[in-house]
Amino acid sequence: MRYLILLLAFVLIQCTTTEQVDSSALSLAYAKSQFSATIDFDNPANYANQSKPAYISKDNVGGNGIIDKQATLGRILFYDKNLSIDNSISCGSCHKQAIAFSDTAIQSVGVSNGKTIRHSMRLINARFANESKFFWNERANNLETQTTMPIQDHLEMGFSGESGRGNLNTLLVKLQAIPYYPELFTWAYGDNRVTETRMQSALAQFIRSIQSFDSKYDAGRSQVQNDQASFPNFTALENQGKTLFLTPPVFNANSERVGGGFGCQGCHQAPEFDIDPNSRNNGIIGVIGSTDLDVGVTRAPSLRDVVNEQGNVNGPLMHTGAVRGLNNMLGHYNDINAPARNTNLDPRLRPNNIGQKLRMTPNEITAVVQFLRTLSGKNVYVDKKWSDPFVK
Repeated sequence: MRYLILLLAFVLIQCTTTEQVDSSALSLAYAKSQFSATIDFDNPANYANQSKPAYISKDNVGGNGIIDKQATLGRILFYDKNLSIDNSISCGSCHKQAIAFSDTAIQSVGVSNGKTIRHSMRLINARFANESKFFWNERANNLETQTTMPIQDHLEMGFSGESGRGNLNTLLVKLQAIPYYPELFTWAYGDNRVTETRMQSALAQFIRSIQSFDSKYDAGRSQVQNDQASFPNFTALENQGKTLFLTPPVFNANSERVGGGFGCQGCHQAPEFDIDPNSRNNGIIGVIGSTDLDVGVTRAPSLRDVVNEQGNVNGPLMHTGAVRGLNNMLGHYNDINAPARNTNLDPRLRPNNIGQKLRMTPNEITAVVQFLRTLSGKNVYVDKKWSDPFVK
């Protein structure tokens, strides 16, 4: 009898264990049915341990270290139109992989034909920035905070709590009821609770994983000791453009350049080419569709992948989208207008308190444009781990 009892107990344990294994195996059943063509949940993509050049020293990942499962969840959230009030807009609608996670439109279209106030910023190498604040006017103290602000914007994704619309809590309830999200949050975080903090963490991890270090610039920089050295893989014109980019200008009393380079490095610091956190505005102070002024724009995306490998600009430039093409961009900095109404113009653009006049020559402009083209990679535009998982 004692032996029979032990045998029955053993069978019961085995059955329970089998049930647990089966339950675990089925825990992602719905998610796998939805994303099997684009995501391998058994072998998630490498977001956490991507290589980067030894000369890249900046990293603003902070306490939210990248974890493959959580970044995968972030990818799904980034592209899921369910995050908008009418299921029409995702983060990826305004930040398209094919154009360095920016938009071709000056103003991206939101729900109910709403329009963004500023042009959608490129998201390349957001992790490798000295400036930890986000949005053009730096209103988000970190990337985590930034990620859910467009979701709650009335014009963008619509969960504003205004005009009869639901708020962020409404979205959390909505996502909790979508069958793949309880599975995915359990897979990534250990239980099925959909919270704003977890959404922010996952989205920020995915965005920080988007990196581009396979450019001609990187191939050259890896062969020399510093940026000032001549890059062996560069043409003479590209090396000239690099020198002009890195070298500060020498001005006379009228703020006219009489020597040196363009001083771009002062605000867009190599090798990350992100904006200096101490920067103020660059002289473009317009508001799209208005005569109002916006002097509080002090953030800018990295200059990496400002154009694609073919030299095509990845969307309009500046927060107003008013500048088209690298030549026009350099033309803006060539002759800075410094009206009294611009109370926040960067001092580096107004030596002697007069707007700079760089007196660029056509050859110099061509050289800097050629150098800026070397900052563009290839992989970031095509890597499937950053692509839309809803496209089968």
